[in-house]
Amino acid sequence: MSRIGRKPIPSVKGVKIERTDGRLKVTGPKGELTAAIPSRIGLEVKEDRIVVTRPSDSKPDKALHGTWRALVNNMMKGVTEGFQKKLEIVGVGYKAELKGKKIQLALGYSHPIIFEPPVGIKLETPAPTNIVISGIDKQLVGQVAAKLRSFRPPEPYKGKGVKYEGEYIRRKAGKAAAAAGAKAG
Repeated sequence: MSRIGRKPIPSVKGVKIERTDGRLKVTGPKGELTAAIPSRIGLEVKEDRIVVTRPSDSKPDKALHGTWRALVNNMMKGVTEGFQKKLEIVGVGYKAELKGKKIQLALGYSHPIIFEPPVGIKLETPAPTNIVISGIDKQLVGQVAAKLRSFRPPEPYKGKGVKYEGEYIRRKAGKAAAAAGAKAG
C-alpha cells in the first residue's frame, strides 16, 4: 500500500465533506473547494478521520491512491487554515504596489506590469519589496506565485528579480573574474 495513501487524514471540526456524481466538495470556515475525484478512489469518512482507499494493487490505482490522499488533505487544510506564499523583489527601483485588487510591478521594464489575481486569491504588499499571496487552493496560490516570479526571474550575476522568500540564488562570477584569470595565466 502507498505510504502516503494509507495515512488517515485527521478530521477537523467545522469541515463538511460531500461526494456526489464524481465530485468531492469540502466546505469549511474559510470557504469551499471542489474537485472531480475518480470513481475508483474510495473515501471513508469516520468521526475522527478520513481514509482514502483503492480497489486494487494495480499501478494506476496505486498512483491515484497517494495523489488523492494528498489532494484531500490539502483541501482540508485549505478550508481551515489556508495557504500562503511570500515573494521578495530584489533590485534598485524594483517595487510592487496594490491598486485596488490588482498589483502593479515596476521591474526595470519600460512599462509597469499590472497583474489581476484570479478569484479566491488575495495579494498583499507589506513592504514595496515584498508580496504575500494567500488563498484556500494550494495549487492556485503556487500558480500565482510562479506567474509573478516569471515576470522577472532572479538573474545569477547580481540576484536581481522576483524570488521566493528564502530562495537561494546561485551566483556566477562576472567578467572581471574571467579577465583577471586570463592575465594571470
